[in-house]
Amino acid sequence: MNVLTVPPVISLSDVDLSLGAGAARVHVLKSLSLSIASGETVGLIGPSGSGKSTLLMVMAGLERADRGSVKVAGAELSGLNEDALARFRGAHVGIVFQSFHLIPTMTAIENVAVPLELAGRPDAFARAAAELEAVGLGARMRHYPSQLSGGEQQRVAVARALAPQPDILVADEPTGNLDEATGRHIMDLLFDAHRARGTTLVLVTHDPVLAARCGRVVRLRSGLIEADEARATLLS
Repeated sequence: MNVLTVPPVISLSDVDLSLGAGAARVHVLKSLSLSIASGETVGLIGPSGSGKSTLLMVMAGLERADRGSVKVAGAELSGLNEDALARFRGAHVGIVFQSFHLIPTMTAIENVAVPLELAGRPDAFARAAAELEAVGLGARMRHYPSQLSGGEQQRVAVARALAPQPDILVADEPTGNLDEATGRHIMDLLFDAHRARGTTLVLVTHDPVLAARCGRVVRLRSGLIEADEARATLLS
């Protein structure tokens, strides 16, 4: 099937976004348009300050565009209030950050169960346990973040992102705080999840080797798309 006949799962049209105030205000995204089909793997690359992380946050509904249309999984995000946006993210978008963003006073299983409990899932802890087993942390479920290595914390974050079974998984420099071997393992988990679950995967990275694992690479510069190219996906 020609992917052009399939409605995109993410569609941005003429999106503008500025951040900051007064003289410090910066025009981060400039009339940017981008469509991503369901099931794609897309790497967002570019120099620091190019807007790639901000673009990812707009896709995830964590930043609101000043102008333009942002449609994700069939919903126009500009029309949703904060509560509706939070519910939408909980149902459709899994997010992995560079700095893990785990709740320090909660154990690994409690961290993973949080989005499920917020969604009213009666099986929140059973589902969280299954996801932690899947990322190799079955023996560490009752440990707190401070008792886990950086790689283990990121595996908890991956399990938390995947637990609600989202349509879309976004990752912002998910290996940025990890050594090379640990980072490679985290990316294997994300790409394995993409293949096994059919999720759309969008990731921000500075690593050209990691970007080359994606089926498509979008390069940003100064808030604009400089290049958008499909490439052979590397599965190794």
